[in-house]
Amino acid sequence: MKEKLLTIFLFSITLNSFAQTESQIPFEGMDQTWINGNDRRDSSVLTSKYFTGSVMIDGNVNYSFANPIDHTVVGSTALARTNEMQISSACFGGDFTYGNARARIMTQFGIRTTTVPRNDLSVYRGQYDLANVYRNLPEAYVGYHFDVLHGINVDAGMFMSYLGLNSYYQVENWEYQASYTSDNTPWFFNGIRTQIFPTNKLKVELWLINGWQSYGSFNDMPGVGGNITYCPTENIKLLTNDYYGADVAGLPGRKRFHSDNSLLARYYKNKKSDGISQMAFSLTSDIGFETGSGVVAFGGNTITPSQNFISVMFYNRVWFHQNKFAWTIGGGLITNPGRYLVLYPTGDASPLPNPNNPLTTAGTHPFSANPGDQFTAWDCSTNFDWMPNQSVTFRIEYVHRQSDVPYFAGHGGVTSPTGYTTTSFGLGTPYPNWVPDLVKSEDRIILAFLFRI
Repeated sequence: MKEKLLTIFLFSITLNSFAQTESQIPFEGMDQTWINGNDRRDSSVLTSKYFTGSVMIDGNVNYSFANPIDHTVVGSTALARTNEMQISSACFGGDFTYGNARARIMTQFGIRTTTVPRNDLSVYRGQYDLANVYRNLPEAYVGYHFDVLHGINVDAGMFMSYLGLNSYYQVENWEYQASYTSDNTPWFFNGIRTQIFPTNKLKVELWLINGWQSYGSFNDMPGVGGNITYCPTENIKLLTNDYYGADVAGLPGRKRFHSDNSLLARYYKNKKSDGISQMAFSLTSDIGFETGSGVVAFGGNTITPSQNFISVMFYNRVWFHQNKFAWTIGGGLITNPGRYLVLYPTGDASPLPNPNNPLTTAGTHPFSANPGDQFTAWDCSTNFDWMPNQSVTFRIEYVHRQSDVPYFAGHGGVTSPTGYTTTSFGLGTPYPNWVPDLVKSEDRIILAFLFRI
């Protein structure tokens, strides 16, 4: 009898130990505050039993050396206006939990409510104005956590994509103006996401979504994709994101594939040092293409042109004085024949549909985005951060961007000869001799003020 009781006792201890191991929080105990695109705080002060809150304020003032008369920034989701103090975003919300039920909602106000949704053509399908319905919600989902393996989460709603490595929230990024690899790929997805944690160091995500950064669906086929993230140690992060969908309005036969891959490594750490406290780099490379309905992925010709996306970006960051200061330098390049992922110029250079008549373009001199149109560009930047505590960052950044075709806003601006959009059409007709002033390069200085609690 005693032997039987001892066996039962030891078996219960083994089960309890196994349950504790299997219930570990994924990546628990790993310092991930250094990672590009990740929360740099080690804790949140807005934490309670059922709710963990988040408040983020992102403001900037930037100066373009071209000094455009209409103060418009071209080709950026982080910046919209130059030579002015602007609130890029103000976000409020957080995470709710009750038992295994979970939900997250983040509200959004500021200029990003306009700059990000402008490239989503799915909002013109059907009656309802989806752009304005979702404009103030960068994240909103409901889900459930299953105590299987190291956890399985199933969420439905709008969630961050993280293609291109950078976070949608600038307070989490090493640089303010992201390179093309991040800025030209999705910030969010609408759909259903399943997160599986087979081990404490591995995450696998599966996506069934409306499409490529779209509020609705372009065609009748949903987008599918997923993510694999592996952190063998707290100093290394490897990830891949992959996507397949039909994202060209009116052309269901044209399919898109995209693969996004990143390596992050911290190669020095001494957080107590008043000199260099840590050093790390991030490397991201993307390859993708569209095929079908008149285009091919590679090796096309003038009749059936190629449409693909190849890009890379690299950044190195050095922290000083117990992580109170940091210096980042890096950049990247992109080639995108067909321009299907190019952030189109705004104003009268926009080729996007007119909100009042989606069958016509909004601009009078639209930037061409025909099959096979070439677009190659590169950028470099450097910045210096002062982070007096983990909730605030003051950043000064210099950015140079270059393209092989006129693309960035020159001194003449992209809206009208006077710089005011209300004067673009005079007495109902465009100014006959005016065209948007697009140039092949831009240089910019950015002052950013970033807060998170």
